[in-house]
Amino acid sequence: MKEHGLISNYTVAQFKPFKSKVNEDPVKNELARQFNDQAELAVVVSDLTYVRVNGRWNYVCLFVDLYNREIIGHSAGPSKTAELVYKALSSVNRDLNSIQMFHTDRGSEFKNKLIDEALETFGIQRLLSMKGCPYDNAVAESMFNIVKTEFTKQAHFISLDQLELELNDYVNWYNTIRFEFMGHLVIKVHWNTD
Repeated sequence: MKEHGLISNYTVAQFKPFKSKVNEDPVKNELARQFNDQAELAVVVSDLTYVRVNGRWNYVCLFVDLYNREIIGHSAGPSKTAELVYKALSSVNRDLNSIQMFHTDRGSEFKNKLIDEALETFGIQRLLSMKGCPYDNAVAESMFNIVKTEFTKQAHFISLDQLELELNDYVNWYNTIRFEFMGHLVIKVHWNTD
């Protein structure tokens, strides 16, 4: 074939540029599961979960402050994308320049150009869980367990608008009423044990 200048369609050499995979990014897990005793906005953790809306999967993204486990940002949307994470970041009602570190798993919705640029703009250091280790993002995982138990498993969403509206209500309830109730419960239990 070579002598006659023939080239097989099956063996045509193709140039494939090297592309690093998200999970191989050199960003380290500097948090090292130190979830407690953090200052306010020192570390914000995030993750996504799926929610059924009118028979289809939609997604919820939450930002949680390790300081007090308050949900400081949230979003809902039809796709698991960087735009959904960016929307949650945009919903944070604190000074974004005050957030020191942002910790997530290694999903492409968190580690991409859009989120990289947003974090750089506000001087937020990125932290990533070790590859394949959900324990490194345990607070976010635990938060979604609570959200599913208290909110999504008990609801039937017929539209994304309904999910977004009810998510806003839930976050408000979680951050105010639930926190206040749990705080009183802890004080009462502590007081009764003395």
